[in-house]
Amino acid sequence: MNARKVQTVNLCKVYPGTVALNNVSIAFEPGKVHALIGKNGAGKSTVVKILSGAVQPTSGQILVDGKEAVFRSPRDAFREGIATVYQELNLVPELTVGENILLGRFPKRRVLGGLIVDWTETLTRAQAILENIHVDLDVRKKVRELGVAQQQLVEIAKAIGFNSSVLIIDEPTSALAHHEVQNLFSLVRHLAGDGVTIIYITHRLHELREVADLVSVLRDGNLVGTIGITEATPDTIARMMFGEIVRTGQPVSAKTAGEPVLEVRHLSRKGKLYDIHFTLHKGEILGIAGMLGSGRTELLKAIFGADPVDEAEIVVNGRVVAGRTPRRMKLLGVGLTPESRKEEGLVQIMTVRDNLCLASMSRISWNGIIWKRRQRPVVEKMVKGLGITVSDTDRPVSSLSGGNQQKVVFGNWLNTGPQIMLFDEPTRGIDIQAKQQIFQIMRDLSGRGISSIFVSSELEELLEVCHRILVMQNGHIVTELSTEGLGAEKLLELTMTH
Repeated sequence: MNARKVQTVNLCKVYPGTVALNNVSIAFEPGKVHALIGKNGAGKSTVVKILSGAVQPTSGQILVDGKEAVFRSPRDAFREGIATVYQELNLVPELTVGENILLGRFPKRRVLGGLIVDWTETLTRAQAILENIHVDLDVRKKVRELGVAQQQLVEIAKAIGFNSSVLIIDEPTSALAHHEVQNLFSLVRHLAGDGVTIIYITHRLHELREVADLVSVLRDGNLVGTIGITEATPDTIARMMFGEIVRTGQPVSAKTAGEPVLEVRHLSRKGKLYDIHFTLHKGEILGIAGMLGSGRTELLKAIFGADPVDEAEIVVNGRVVAGRTPRRMKLLGVGLTPESRKEEGLVQIMTVRDNLCLASMSRISWNGIIWKRRQRPVVEKMVKGLGITVSDTDRPVSSLSGGNQQKVVFGNWLNTGPQIMLFDEPTRGIDIQAKQQIFQIMRDLSGRGISSIFVSSELEELLEVCHRILVMQNGHIVTELSTEGLGAEKLLELTMTH
């Protein structure tokens, strides 16, 4: 295959109200694994979409071997030898490995004046592609019979089958075990050794030294810089990703926290969580930091009874909870705002009013009938108290901005009168002003003695609002920290360290 150098030159992408990329210029060299990193919303996905032809830039250029290339569709990117392997695999489970690798470009043979697929040649070519990248898979096996790691290899083989000289790999290790990750790294290094240009997107910063040659960091749509892997220390990466962090209203020291309200002991789930222990105090905001796949979301769902566990003892206000379910936990004063508000936190076709009352129907209904005169003051109190911007609460919740939708999720659970709130990525996809409003809500809850567990991928958010932080890695809690005097560099280093 021909080695190709790909460059972005002053690449810009503007959406209504958002600058996703601002004059980003990066050179991706043949034979190098070039990692592209940054916080959520930094612009990584936008770069990937533009280079793969799925999205067109507002301005700027893409150069391939020094010549301008215009990608109006993924087909155009393929023609230039650029293929993308996405985090969400794009395979047909009922087809074989060989059929998936050559899907859409099966070899044909002529029979009685017509063309039919030459299945023997299909399997032969697929086998040759696998052998070329040193992957041992049975081309006759159906993809549904493979594990995630093997399916990932099929995706890469499919991309290489297009004679791709540039391979974009998006979050490839998020669902892989350690030994599977090492096998993937070996393949990536082999491809780079053959002259393939590798663009590698990851949240797992501890992987960088194992696989990358160069690291480019994006922040708020801007390129902060590109450095060699020997320079990419945790301290350097943290400064590039977060810049200077200004704390605007950090809560009082955790030393003032009240009595225990939640105790988690021996919480375990095979392959996900391992012997988790911690205590949450009255009025405390407890943060949980960790890389993607560290087990943060799984921990909150396990506590809430939404996910099964192999072993756990959960104590709420001094009482061991038996038969833990979301309904039971809600009755005990525990609420959960899920990571995906659109799929799990709200019913998009229902009104703002109804979404604010989903978890508290017993307060506003009698014999299964909703009483509007009971519902109205509950809704009005939340709209005013949370600052939800809506002209009419009979409008569908889908019509609201992301920040206001998140406030509706909060209001829905606050209407249950909780004593413990579990917040999973509550600021994802909302603007800076809405984030500060969410933080103030959490501080207000703390002041009223309501305790919170706050999961966020944004370390500066945890430092700004939490009293203590637990650090998770691979399903384990590895350390506990006070936020007093704690910097983002140290926290990032602890989330990355094995």
